[in-house]
Amino acid sequence: MPKVFEAEGFKFFFFSNEGNPLEPCHIHIRKNDKLAKMWLDSEIKLESSYGFNSKELNFIEKKVKENTNLIRSKWNEFFNA
Repeated sequence: MPKVFEAEGFKFFFFSNEGNPLEPCHIHIRKNDKLAKMWLDSEIKLESSYGFNSKELNFIEKKVKENTNLIRSKWNEFFNA
C-alpha cells in the first residue's frame, strides 16, 4: 500500500493492486476507520466515502487539489503508466 503523503492524520495512498485492467488515476484516503476514494480524471471527484463528515471531505478535496501533480507523478511512477 504505497503512501503518497500524509496531512493532519489523513493518509493518502494507493492500493498496490488497483484492478485489472488498471483503474484510472485515483487516491484513497484513510483516517482511523474512515475511508474515501477520489478520482483524478479531468476533474477531482469523490468516488466513495465511509465515515467522513462534510468538513473532513472538504479538507480532503483541498489536499488532493493541492497535491494533484504529486499524486499523478507517484501513480505513474508506481504503476509504470
